[in-house]
Amino acid sequence: MQSSRALARRSLETIGPQPSGCNFHWNLDMKITNTIKQIMCGIVWSTISTATYCSIATAQTASFENPPIDYLHAPVTDPVAQLAAKIEAGEIKLKYDAQHGYLDAVLDELDIPHSSQTLVFSKTSMQLHRINPNRPRAVYFNDDVYVGYCQQGEVLELAATDPNQGAIFYSLKQHQEAPPKFIRDRGQCLTCHANSRTQNVPGYLIRSVYADRAGHPILGSGTFTTDQTSPFNERWGGWYVTGTHGEMRHMGNTVFAEGDKPDLEPGANLKNLSDKFSTKPYLTPHSDIVALMVMEHQTQMHNAITAANFETRQALQQTFQMNELLDREPELISESAQRRISVSADRIVAHLLMCDEFPLQSPVAGTSGFAEEFSARGPRDSQGRSLRDFELNQRLFKYPCSYLIYSPAFEALPEQVRRLTISRMLNVLEGRNAAPEFAHLTPDLRKSILEILRETKPEIFANSDPTASKVGTSTKQFDVEARFEFHYR
Repeated sequence: MQSSRALARRSLETIGPQPSGCNFHWNLDMKITNTIKQIMCGIVWSTISTATYCSIATAQTASFENPPIDYLHAPVTDPVAQLAAKIEAGEIKLKYDAQHGYLDAVLDELDIPHSSQTLVFSKTSMQLHRINPNRPRAVYFNDDVYVGYCQQGEVLELAATDPNQGAIFYSLKQHQEAPPKFIRDRGQCLTCHANSRTQNVPGYLIRSVYADRAGHPILGSGTFTTDQTSPFNERWGGWYVTGTHGEMRHMGNTVFAEGDKPDLEPGANLKNLSDKFSTKPYLTPHSDIVALMVMEHQTQMHNAITAANFETRQALQQTFQMNELLDREPELISESAQRRISVSADRIVAHLLMCDEFPLQSPVAGTSGFAEEFSARGPRDSQGRSLRDFELNQRLFKYPCSYLIYSPAFEALPEQVRRLTISRMLNVLEGRNAAPEFAHLTPDLRKSILEILRETKPEIFANSDPTASKVGTSTKQFDVEARFEFHYR
């Protein structure tokens, strides 16, 4: 009689590569012994149809709460965690004021500009009883941190991007205490911030809703998750928007009644919100349209990076478990794991290079000075160009490549997916990939983006290596492109 280990090996080898498009994951906390027991109990995977296989796969999708991610327990080093450590060590003291509590001090310490202020009046966040069209919630952000403030709110709400663990959520009580303490969320925020709207990882989202006069979403009318691909007329429902946008119309600055035909005209091209509510309790009177557009892009870009990070780590752990079970080379990366990593790289490339961005039909201009302050923060090449330069006539950025390529989260990507992403970017920017997804990148734009990257991120882009895409079938050499046909070839 065959041993359980031999039977497990033969059954797994019979399955072969996973069906295309099927996101099969091994349960992360499944032990090798459990795999063998399941096979011995009669789960003959080799005879399962593709449809049933995919159904089981969905049900067994690996959880980020388990190893290797261990989201709730692994140590984090995001900017809020670093600030909290400095406060606890007595290196920093946050100044408290009676009107805004710790808001000003937190923004200063985290280097978040006041000009980034955006205002949301829909009841779609934790302190919803403090939010309505007369008392909107303010959101401030930089490249890695978001801070939410409500008038007379019990807490400041914070979300920060950890390079390895994605979005980490915190609260800070808005009453004076020594020392103030950031409290990390232990799962409550994930109800809204870890689902298909956030690419199924702990992440961020900008929602657009039909909000009534009290700020309640009229859910029967539909909701939208918005990013740079969203049609303009689906954006910013439940938000205030200051700035001009010509003939285009959005859902902002407007309350709706159930059953009525939406009228977007009254909320268009507003530079001043004083007729809507009192702006005096806020740090600025603005809810800048350019800040909103940047935040939309940034949130889903961060999610794509986190999703690739998690997927790669999970795929590698699972393939190494199978290597041990099947007596394969310890560092061998299976074909199914390669496919998963490949898809993750494709998604990052699509987000980085602004694929499917909604084309602007009119010029856009903000009111708070955010555009100027944002542009000034980025590295520039010898010609004075930056990935943070705005275009705002036909698209968001002058050079359509996300500035988050400089982020700690991108740098922390596992080497397998990071190198593959860079290789595929180079294929596009050097003109070897003419797929229709990249038709928005003219030869001149590709040349400019690559020149900027070569000077501002020389450790990666200074020298184009035609063999860089051959990253092989082990953790040291992962050759996906040579063995499979992929979407972006």
